[in-house]
Amino acid sequence: MAEPNGYEHFEVDQHIVAQCRYYVGKIGSRFYEALGDEKKILGVKCQTCDSVYWPPRATCGRCFAVLSETDLVEIGPRGSLETFTKIDYHEPVHPRKGPLIYGVIKLEGADSGLAHLISEADFDKLYIGMPMTPVFSETPKGNILDIEYFKPA
Repeated sequence: MAEPNGYEHFEVDQHIVAQCRYYVGKIGSRFYEALGDEKKILGVKCQTCDSVYWPPRATCGRCFAVLSETDLVEIGPRGSLETFTKIDYHEPVHPRKGPLIYGVIKLEGADSGLAHLISEADFDKLYIGMPMTPVFSETPKGNILDIEYFKPA
């Protein structure tokens, strides 16, 4: 059906690649430095309500208090599996080719979890609450994949 201006509907298949840098702030910078350089995982503890988040953030999600570098605390490295799924296909945004297992890991000392890769595991033997431990990259790049994946502890 023609639009009022006389044009027909059409689609354009295009892909845009944008080179950019994202500043994660002082808290995020310290988190990634500790992760890659020291193989330590930092969370941020709210001094108002005692919530501990990982990865760290600048504002408490519970009481909206401002958080800072002085609120960083070491957490984990062990944690528990909160939920998980298997991906049998590949998308360009995946960190590696499938099949993949993703899980949300809640580290000891944290009140929040983070979605990450799970390896060295049989999908059919995973369960909610399963103890997990991180495997750190030997070649850190300053991003969340400095933890290559989590595996059953």
